[in-house]
Amino acid sequence: MSHVRAFLSQAEIGARVTALAAEIRQDAGPGVPVHLVGVLKGAFIFLADLMRQMDGPVSCDFIAVSSYAGVKSTGQVQILKDLGQSIDGRYVVIVEDIVDTGLTLAYLQEVLRARAPQSLRTACLLSKPSRRKVGVPVEYIGFTIDDRFVVGYGLDFDEQYRHLPFIGVVQGVE
Repeated sequence: MSHVRAFLSQAEIGARVTALAAEIRQDAGPGVPVHLVGVLKGAFIFLADLMRQMDGPVSCDFIAVSSYAGVKSTGQVQILKDLGQSIDGRYVVIVEDIVDTGLTLAYLQEVLRARAPQSLRTACLLSKPSRRKVGVPVEYIGFTIDDRFVVGYGLDFDEQYRHLPFIGVVQGVE
């Protein structure tokens, strides 16, 4: 296994996730059911921790999209697994692991907006603004990072490293 250098600690991530959950709840309002839509596979750990930190009613669903081949974005987005329930009239927050070029998220926001949610917002754990190709609204950002290839806390390299409790950089992949 390659060496992974820690970049964001488990404690740093935990504190930021707690703060994001409070921001989302404040914006939604007390008692308003928040429906989290996790983007698989990378966001599942972030979504689970975010959901556990939310006060009030909260539910979740998942969608799987693909736009990557190895470590490079192809720019072509396809839905691999769609939502299991309607988001019509709901307060929806898309939960993404990382916003890179913005192409996948822009596509996803367009698709979900067409399904008539009451509100559609986005939370991402990591944002790489230097890689943006399109401007996309992201209301809740965990951390803004430079252009580096990160793993852990749900993010992978060739399906490895998702299990790490921190976010790290694989040596030799940057």
